[in-house]
Amino acid sequence: MKILVLNSGSSSLKYQVIDMDTEEMLVKGYFERIGQQNSFLTHKVNGEKRKFEKYVENHQQALEFIFTRLINDHYGVIKSLDELGGIGHRVVQGGEKYSKSVLITDEVIEEIKKCADLAPLHNPACVLGIEACKKIAPKIPMVAVFDTAFHQTIPKERYIYPIDYEYYKKYGIRKYGAHGTSHQYVSQRVAEIMNKDIKDLKIVNCHLGQGASVCAIQNGESVETSMGLTPLGGIPMGTRSGDLDPSVITYLMKKENLSAQEMEDILNKKSGVFGISRVSVDFRDIENEALAGGIHAQLALDVYHYLTASYVARCAVAMGGIDVLTFTAGVGEKGPISRKAICDQLEFFGVKIDDEKNNVRGEEREISTPDSKVKIFVIPTNEELMIARETLQIVNKGEE
Repeated sequence: MKILVLNSGSSSLKYQVIDMDTEEMLVKGYFERIGQQNSFLTHKVNGEKRKFEKYVENHQQALEFIFTRLINDHYGVIKSLDELGGIGHRVVQGGEKYSKSVLITDEVIEEIKKCADLAPLHNPACVLGIEACKKIAPKIPMVAVFDTAFHQTIPKERYIYPIDYEYYKKYGIRKYGAHGTSHQYVSQRVAEIMNKDIKDLKIVNCHLGQGASVCAIQNGESVETSMGLTPLGGIPMGTRSGDLDPSVITYLMKKENLSAQEMEDILNKKSGVFGISRVSVDFRDIENEALAGGIHAQLALDVYHYLTASYVARCAVAMGGIDVLTFTAGVGEKGPISRKAICDQLEFFGVKIDDEKNNVRGEEREISTPDSKVKIFVIPTNEELMIARETLQIVNKGEE
């Protein structure tokens, strides 16, 4: 069976088609700047990348154009849409209602809309992608795979915030986490590599990219994570602040006469390592500036590495120990400087990184020394494959 995986942004649409008989990715693409005159599609198949400049007004038109590429004689991978057994949608926020992936119905769409306040940049965009698919390919079953679902196993004392409990009952204010699909994939993959039962491992996975989170996985389940009510919480990120003293927010709002929306924009778009360094959101640029003597760039990296290591320690506390430390996503997979700086601060846990093995980018590799008490791995994430697996399972279950 072939599965189409979609990741909808407010003005973008990423996709992959995966043959689930072999779990081989057949094609991947990225439609950017939807609704703008300079919108275009990048479509990669058989190692060849093609760019199509095509103006589209909305996600439906973008998806229609993508489908014409998928069935094209020269750079397509299917003869007709009938070859698609299902469509898996990445959905960031599923609230407390969804602890696993589900077949998409009108009721599910309404619930995704209700969670939009918790993921305002992501859930509305996802609905656009789902509704476009409903119009163009109504017969193909669709599955919602939630980033938050993996974290529904976190114990209540770890997801409840120490504020008036009434706010939890009224508004569902609690820790939800994110990147669940990535954390799930990496933890399963490292168990396979080690030839161990995942239930016998205490794993801490560091998903370090423009968005970043740390997760403790015990018995194959999430038991602690860094992101909170929204993807803004936890460790600092490219432009997102991560955790703060709450009074920082109210203090700044009073001093700068800021609205709630203006404050939210600062925390989401002008903070994190970019806010401290004032250099870039790209860690490579920040590292180069730090090597050139940039004080603020070095400070940004120091803060980032310290707080990430601190959350790894917090995850170890949640599990009563740590067996495996994994790094994934853009910085995690391609950032040997960050990996070393984080691991060096965890040496008291018995974490020892091998500098030579650590000189790797984007490849699966163990990077710990032989005498390290904690195994350290770089594991490139594959959220699309995880979404495809979940979609296949749900679709097959529905056909039984």
